[in-house]
Amino acid sequence: MRLFLLLIIVAIILGIIGATAEGLFYLLIIGILVLAADLVYGAVRFRRGGRRQRRVR
Repeated sequence: MRLFLLLIIVAIILGIIGATAEGLFYLLIIGILVLAADLVYGAVRFRRGGRRQRRVR
């Protein structure tokens, strides 16, 4: 969960810097790619999360 939230924060920061700074449009593109990868990671992780079997002692 920490990694998911950290990647969202990084994507937002990169997107803001890329959108406002002149000549740094590539940071906006990288921010969008990081956000998309993070959403895929979160979807896979949360979908698979309920299927784990716990050991019974």
